[in-house]
Amino acid sequence: MTVRTEHPARVSRGRRKIALASGIGNFTEWFDSAAYATMSSTIAAEFFPKNDPSAALLATWAIFAGGFVARPLGAAFFGHFGDRIGRNRTLALSVLLMSGATFLMGVLPTYTAIGVAAPILLFVLRTLQGFSTGGEYTGASAFIMEHAPDGRRARFASAVPATVGLASVAGSAVGVLLTSALSSGALHTWGWRVPFLLAGPLGLIGLYLRRRVEDSPVFRQLQNEDSVQRKPLRDALRSHKRQIFTLFGYSITNAIAYYLMSSYMITYMADELGYSRTQSLIASVVSMLCYSAACPFMASASDRYGRKRMLLVSCVGFVVCTLPAFALMHAGFAGALVGTAVLAVLVAVIGTSNVPAMVEMFPGPVRASGSAIGYTAAYVLFGGTAPFVATGLVTLTGSSLAPGAYLMAIAVVSSLVVGFAFRETKNLDLARR
Repeated sequence: MTVRTEHPARVSRGRRKIALASGIGNFTEWFDSAAYATMSSTIAAEFFPKNDPSAALLATWAIFAGGFVARPLGAAFFGHFGDRIGRNRTLALSVLLMSGATFLMGVLPTYTAIGVAAPILLFVLRTLQGFSTGGEYTGASAFIMEHAPDGRRARFASAVPATVGLASVAGSAVGVLLTSALSSGALHTWGWRVPFLLAGPLGLIGLYLRRRVEDSPVFRQLQNEDSVQRKPLRDALRSHKRQIFTLFGYSITNAIAYYLMSSYMITYMADELGYSRTQSLIASVVSMLCYSAACPFMASASDRYGRKRMLLVSCVGFVVCTLPAFALMHAGFAGALVGTAVLAVLVAVIGTSNVPAMVEMFPGPVRASGSAIGYTAAYVLFGGTAPFVATGLVTLTGSSLAPGAYLMAIAVVSSLVVGFAFRETKNLDLARR
């Protein structure tokens, strides 16, 4: 029995409300990463000693990566309770925790005021953010997919990756406005705090919207049939190892590409390529707009041609196009816009097939747990560390093309995983046990 056959009226009536509830919460969760990346240079100056700017920037990115350490715990926690008590209730908790931690970052004292306690507190709040994010993206994906109409699952679920892109646009746009409008003194005194303080009201809006929609038809059916698993995390690890490792194997490219594009590129263009801070922020905004705009079209292609084909196209695309895209960034500001846009479209291709694939490959009773483990592990080990590794590679090799070579090498691995291990999922029944 398919979800659409069982609940056609509910799927039709609640579709827009469900997409909005999933999207606004996801937007809030990912706004913090864009804000942190946009203000990374300022954060480095305010939270670390000023005698070595390069070391301070590396430490700032290390804290950014350190926030990912808590993601596996968050994935285990929110995945387990997403399968135990419902997708929607755990999503409400995750958005509340994330927005609260992000808001507190906006009121933290700096290194000048409290010394080494400042970066320690920054790390603690990043850890709380990482914990809540561990179950957010996969939880929102499961929630929206289980409401989606058959044959258009990827298009419907493209709201999840698209709102991630829009959150990055919003964070970068706020950075452009603050950088352009404020003096250096004002930016360092209070301007850098503004993007983090905005998370407070955004989180309350996300919580309100999520509490006003019903849980997914799949989970309600599990409850009605008394099929909710007592230990879904354990069951996922025991019975679905192949799916978890396959998801991890292609998500590593998605993770690195997204964080190089959304978080690292601003600093890379400004510090390595010599563009102004404003030009770097504008390029980030343009690339993320390209990404968000491409999401529904790439998702429609995924619904038509299948997840496997589109995942393979994206991974091979990164192998072929990454180094030329990075080379274009050296050819003036127009070339930088084209190069970042190419990467953005490729990220949209892989992201809009990743969302439906990771939901479809797991059965209903362990869906939140299984997808959270595989996806989050990729983002912890490769996504969160991408800016740090990229910065280190440039320093070590002296080549500004090193980050592109890193992404290209990982994409080769993901191409092999998709080609040999991934099994097509687009026609699988989401209500299966």
